[in-house]
Amino acid sequence: MTKKEFRLENEYPYNRTGPERWILSHLWRYAAFPLAALGAAIINNLCYSTIQIFIGRAFDLITTPGWAPAALLRLALTVIGVAAGQGLSGLLRNYSVEFVAQRIERDARDELYVSLLGKSQTFHGRQRIGDIMARATNDVRSLNLMFSPGLMLITDSAMAVVVPFLLIARMRLDLLLAPGIFLILLTITVYDYNRRLQPVSTGLRDQFGAMNAGLAEAISGIEIVKANVQERYEWLKFTGDARLFRDYFVRQGVIQARYLPMLVFTLAWAGSFLHGLLLWRGGSLTLGEVIAYIGLVGTLRFPTFISIFSFNLVQMGIAGARRMLETINTETELDENEGGVARSIRGEVVFEHVCFGYDTAENREDARVTLNDLNFTARPGETIAIVGQTGSGKTTLTRLINRIFDADRGRVLVDGVDVRYWSLESLRS
Repeated sequence: MTKKEFRLENEYPYNRTGPERWILSHLWRYAAFPLAALGAAIINNLCYSTIQIFIGRAFDLITTPGWAPAALLRLALTVIGVAAGQGLSGLLRNYSVEFVAQRIERDARDELYVSLLGKSQTFHGRQRIGDIMARATNDVRSLNLMFSPGLMLITDSAMAVVVPFLLIARMRLDLLLAPGIFLILLTITVYDYNRRLQPVSTGLRDQFGAMNAGLAEAISGIEIVKANVQERYEWLKFTGDARLFRDYFVRQGVIQARYLPMLVFTLAWAGSFLHGLLLWRGGSLTLGEVIAYIGLVGTLRFPTFISIFSFNLVQMGIAGARRMLETINTETELDENEGGVARSIRGEVVFEHVCFGYDTAENREDARVTLNDLNFTARPGETIAIVGQTGSGKTTLTRLINRIFDADRGRVLVDGVDVRYWSLESLRS
């Protein structure tokens, strides 16, 4: 169990061994909704692909001598019914995914907030406020967008590939030649696209946090900036960060512009059309079957086109989850010590050879000791004056008593008990 200054009684145990597992553990809490979304996506794409089959049958019907209008009406009504089923299943899919996306965004933000509450003052003193705010807002929001529309579109795209392939195979197995080659090339090109996009997405999120942090520090310390005539320095620093963020954005755009799957789809669609016409000319297919076949191959355009930004949303979501997890998994130096001493405090405070420095915990060579070999005793009810110049450690001394910080060496005792052995809640109450 990790150390925390604050802990919820019924905190949900998420898997924090990696960003992907962490996201899956959040998703597992609402497992019924992803399953409903998957089922709805299958029905949705089955309905859409079936419409292409009925359109082909309609062409066969009207090219048959003496065809009956009633038969065409039945086909039209069937298409309307299937289209209605497609619309309803689409609504169910969208609702399920949106519900999960909103819940995961809420849960992730709560988890991050509770984690920040449990961190020590030393941890917060080392953080850049702008970066923390970027993680608590933009990175959490990227999780929402990763699911809706990101993963929703990827799931729908996968079904938009599987269902047409099955229906084409039912017509004729040899019709899978061009779509099969397309699927292989699509897998290769999408994998290469994601491989090039992933480091840029991660860098984009990191640079956004750094830019926010620098701006927040400059604004919060504007009096110091002006007093030291550092306006131009801060301006150049911010424009440098913004320029680097822009460069990442441009690199992302260049990668997205070189999106080869659409070219692969166009060639595969043309090849399918040629293959279908050759079979029709040879008498192996009817005109309606050729039209249905081309319509089914045309449904592959959606998963091809949508991959250009759906995978980017997933990459951004994983990058955001990785940054959030870095904050959540950072160990704090203090623990609430639930099993520690918990009783009424009389008020005796003893410092025994206490040493403390803000940078000593990081083992820095230039670390400055704020308090060195401090010894004194304050009896219950006794008043002691602590006098010193600014920065001498007066406030720091009081923060060692309630364990906002821990002494590097020596002991601080309250009523004869080392503050490390007190329950943190009892000590600070």
